[in-house]
Amino acid sequence: MSELEIYHKLRDNAFDEQDSFVADSPKVVNLLLQRGVEVKSILATKEYYDEFEELLCSKDILKLFVVSKEEMQKIVGHKIHHNCMMHGVRVKQTKLEGLSDNIVILDEITSAQNVGSIARSMAGFGVKSLVLPKSAPHPYGRRALRVSMGYVSHLQYYLYDDIIATCQALKKMGYKIFAAEVCEDSTPLWHVEVPQKWVMILGHEGKGISQEVLEVCDEIVTIEMQEDVKSLNVAIAASLMMYQFKNRG
Repeated sequence: MSELEIYHKLRDNAFDEQDSFVADSPKVVNLLLQRGVEVKSILATKEYYDEFEELLCSKDILKLFVVSKEEMQKIVGHKIHHNCMMHGVRVKQTKLEGLSDNIVILDEITSAQNVGSIARSMAGFGVKSLVLPKSAPHPYGRRALRVSMGYVSHLQYYLYDDIIATCQALKKMGYKIFAAEVCEDSTPLWHVEVPQKWVMILGHEGKGISQEVLEVCDEIVTIEMQEDVKSLNVAIAASLMMYQFKNRG
């Protein structure tokens, strides 16, 4: 695959054998550059290069392609609303035992937008480790990166095969496992006693957390809401719970 073909073929959650990814928009690209992510090339207009010349000159980038916005759209194969794209290499995942004291685990999540939104909130609240299934949208997928505004790069991440085994391993390391779910015996969020080392599990956008996963958790936590409202969007729920956990821990 040629360098320019990558910008067309590496769509949302696609990667090549070199763990390449494509990011778009100046805000995302610039944040990734500032974080020191390995860059293969940048595809952008002259206006982008002129505006961010100082940042780009401070980095060792192999290839800088200068194109008009119209030429960029032809290369990519669809209409775009920005003037910059980047071909980079995914940051390697962290080993389970190397994760931070506060972890968010996603159980069977399917939306790249939710992955990106949760990652952005995690960076904002200082929750530094994201754990998700190998089948989920990758945090360095194009949409997840864009929605996170590039803040995925502030996080450690780990991809699991088996959530039960992963939770059991974390419990042996001293983590308390919390599940965000609506149950009769759940603890209201405002009453939770938060330990130093905790894991927060967030479930599937429609099905929530399975009974099998709930049984391995130490405590189930519910966000208090009006009786006729059953649930919140998973990314919103994650933000509320992280804010509370970080301020009570």
